[in-house]
Amino acid sequence: MFKISDFSRLSRVSLKTLRFYDHIGILKPAHTDKETGYRFYSAEQLLTLNRILMYKDLGFTLQQIQQLLREDISTEQVQGMFRLKEREITQLLEVEQTRLKRIKERLLLIEREGRVEKEQEVVIKSVEAQKIISFCAHGFVEEIPKLFDALSQYVGKQNRRLLPQMVLWKESAADEEKFDLEVAYSLKQDVTFSSDMLNVRMLPEEPMMATLLYRVEPSVPSTACIDLAMWLERNQYRIKKDQPGREIYLQSPEHAGDTYVEVQIPVESKRL
Repeated sequence: MFKISDFSRLSRVSLKTLRFYDHIGILKPAHTDKETGYRFYSAEQLLTLNRILMYKDLGFTLQQIQQLLREDISTEQVQGMFRLKEREITQLLEVEQTRLKRIKERLLLIEREGRVEKEQEVVIKSVEAQKIISFCAHGFVEEIPKLFDALSQYVGKQNRRLLPQMVLWKESAADEEKFDLEVAYSLKQDVTFSSDMLNVRMLPEEPMMATLLYRVEPSVPSTACIDLAMWLERNQYRIKKDQPGREIYLQSPEHAGDTYVEVQIPVESKRL
């Protein structure tokens, strides 16, 4: 038998940790003196302690380690716990790899531009009434590309005669997790469509629209909405109720392949 101090020296585990393991029942002393309260450990318990440290190093919680140390645990149960830990670590690695990729992309952007992102320019302007052809849905923002694919199929070959794409969105009254989405094309001339899934309507004039134009970087998350929100707050504007926000997709005339998005939010001044 070894006193706790000697056992600590042999195992290189602190007295505090050994007392804690005793307290939670994961490694209780082989013997405790009833009169003095001194703890004594056996040499065989060094093997148990090494298993505890190995499991900790593999990422298992103390609660999981207690299960792994049970004498009645089967080989299948141990394998199941290891496979579960393997999946957890794999998912964590995927998340961290994605985060690392974003960090590298952001670093390249900073090196290329010689600065950290700065607030983009916000312009207040009026937007005329315009006719659109659209496809409505109830869902998530991530589904917008699929909705545009559906719109393109419904419109067919006539989409060549239409102006840039547009998205209208506002919070859903039916489901707080989703949005009421409308993907659309602007119409400068009357066009006939056969699909019942399409709506042709007039977007009303908006006398005061806060707008922000930015270039789409596929690998870099946009800060446009953050910049717009900060500008509105600082300049005492509020978003108009029941009016959807808009995004207009534009192709650069100077640089083929470059896509720009103009975010448009209907606003009114708080100072009025």
